[in-house]
Amino acid sequence: MTKYVLPIRVYLEDTDAQGVVYNASYFRFMERARTECLRACGIDHDQLREEYGVVLVLSAIEARFRAPARLSDMLYVSADVAEARGARMRFAQAVRRNDAQGDVVCEGSAEVACMDARGKPRRIPEALMSELTQ
Repeated sequence: MTKYVLPIRVYLEDTDAQGVVYNASYFRFMERARTECLRACGIDHDQLREEYGVVLVLSAIEARFRAPARLSDMLYVSADVAEARGARMRFAQAVRRNDAQGDVVCEGSAEVACMDARGKPRRIPEALMSELTQ
């Protein structure tokens, strides 16, 4: 399945007064990595809506915080398509410090649902499915 790693620098806006990354910042980092993972597969959110009439909606997310990340850390956020079938895809994600093989500071999973314009579940279009399962 598809694997992607996005490097992200921790900025002041991502941290609390002690320079430790806010828990919610990890969710933003993981969202960016999922979006870029799909983009690397040739899947663009605007294209999905315009050409296929579907949108991708986060339906579940979880995270386990292993160690704090701090101001100015260089983080490497992975997004691996672990499963794609029917109207859902599941991503396995990790946030690592210093390089793509570095210490894990946060790990998680996210489930994304494919929906039509009325908010009803719709199977992931076959053309997109083939891009995800390569």
